[in-house]
Amino acid sequence: MRSSITKRLALIAMIPATLFAIVLLASPANAAAVSTTQLSADIVTLTNQQRAAHGCKALKVDARLTKAAAGHSAYMARGGAFSHTGAGRSSFVTRVKAAAYPRPLSENIAYGYRTGADVVKGWMASPGHRANILNCKASTVGVATAYAANGNPYYTQDFGY
Repeated sequence: MRSSITKRLALIAMIPATLFAIVLLASPANAAAVSTTQLSADIVTLTNQQRAAHGCKALKVDARLTKAAAGHSAYMARGGAFSHTGAGRSSFVTRVKAAAYPRPLSENIAYGYRTGADVVKGWMASPGHRANILNCKASTVGVATAYAANGNPYYTQDFGY
């Protein structure tokens, strides 16, 4: 009988440990396993693949556009906002020019996608975003990703002439 009670107590003691392990595995930290740098680099590569397939030249990454994109992704991630309007009601043109880039062209934003491939696939399925990616007049790009506290990634892709 003593052995039966010991086994039951051991099983009962394992329940909280099991629940704790499940919570850790489901935490937003695991959603953020892919670095923001890697996600952004993947998006640039996949964007350029789409452009090449449609006869456009590859975009060059511009640090100023990347800075503007990073600020906007961080703003969206901090506030849960999903909009082309940023801090202080700024437009993408205002943000890009504030980052010292003189010729802004367009902007794509996204959130919630877990891979760069899914982001670009989503943009290519949207007529407006697709037009931005396939605008052969664009010559430069800046892409940035930021994670919200809940683990959701926010993406900004700024294009320039």
